[in-house]
Amino acid sequence: MTQIESARKGITTSQMKSVAVQENLGEDIICEHVATGKVVIPCNINHEIRTVCGIGKDLRIKINANIGTSSDYGTLSSELEKLHTAVKYGSDTVMDLSTGGDIKAVRQAILKESTVPIGTVPIYQAMIEAGEKYGPLVETTIDDMFTVIERQAQEGVDFITVHCGVTQAAIKALKNQRRVTDVVSRGGAFLIGWMLYHQRENPLFEYYDRLLDIAHKYDVTLSLGDGMRPGCLADATDRPQIQELITLGELVERAWRADVQVMVEGPGHLPLNHIATNMQIQKSICREAPFYVLGPLVTDIGAGYDHITSAIGGAIAGAFGADFLCYVTPTEHLALPDVKDVKDGVIASRIAAHAADIVRSGGKAADWDKQMSMARKNLDWEKQAALSLDPEKAHNMHGKHAVKGRACSMCGDYCAMDLVEKYLGITATKC
Repeated sequence: MTQIESARKGITTSQMKSVAVQENLGEDIICEHVATGKVVIPCNINHEIRTVCGIGKDLRIKINANIGTSSDYGTLSSELEKLHTAVKYGSDTVMDLSTGGDIKAVRQAILKESTVPIGTVPIYQAMIEAGEKYGPLVETTIDDMFTVIERQAQEGVDFITVHCGVTQAAIKALKNQRRVTDVVSRGGAFLIGWMLYHQRENPLFEYYDRLLDIAHKYDVTLSLGDGMRPGCLADATDRPQIQELITLGELVERAWRADVQVMVEGPGHLPLNHIATNMQIQKSICREAPFYVLGPLVTDIGAGYDHITSAIGGAIAGAFGADFLCYVTPTEHLALPDVKDVKDGVIASRIAAHAADIVRSGGKAADWDKQMSMARKNLDWEKQAALSLDPEKAHNMHGKHAVKGRACSMCGDYCAMDLVEKYLGITATKC
């Protein structure tokens, strides 16, 4: 049985128990949220995951790191190094988005070495293999698409992005909208090309029941992709985006009826004043299914620093209901990320997620911050480093310059807390 099917029968699985312990919540709460589709636990029956995670209502916001080769760059060893870096710095899941080299070998190696859930976008492999076999990518057959989906499910992929909401109606809305950046989703673009070439409906929408059968068989969580997500602020919250979201809301309910776990992907690029509204619209249309957002990026001019523009949007999105943040690296829009970019993206997303968790948890998540504040009050540099998201970096930064006293080199002899303690007789509070 799938996780949602088990929960509906009142069976608390080992994965649900693990999530309950991680989140410090009752097993009954986790079971209830899984049963109603408000929480997903991506865990393919063929993938042994050391660290499962729950995504959704009442849970800590999770983050995902994208890795994978491109047609220009990337090797098996480089992607495995990125995998281990992402997990080391706290990514809850990893997606393999490989489009170059031996895609199958890269995915299988990542699945074998990963201790966290792994996601993919199967249409990438289906289209690329078709290009190698037939020539044009659009010559991919419907059976080719579903063969790759089932093959990846058999291998143990825990969740898959499927752009089922890219329908002919959505394409019509896109044509009428006259966007600035048209479509920035690679999976969405693949399918739009196929649909226009064949003058047919999206196979992932038309044969959605076939997709549900595969997902149910292996307990693969469907991540309903946002192929019409806005790729710039000028296209935010427009008709193609909302048209697709309405379709995804209907597909969520069909997945639930089939006892299949499902979450929904969201934008994209959004100005600050659109973020709360987008979260509320999604939660309403998709009946509180977990919401997985890319960023959102709050400005288009952050080239080289888009991990920051994404973290700003991610913190706000999380505070208003997003459950799962897909990281963005500094190289977004510019190049394939390297190991350092992966680390920077993970850290930025973790900061965003934690900032939102402080709001969502009613302050409970701020206990970590309280411990850091106490360590700062006591000028305990080792503890500050240990409590940071990147202990090695914090330790190295503090030791960058020699100091004469207890304070850091920023203030030297004139540390505010040191002065107050000295002159007012305030004793440092012990942690």
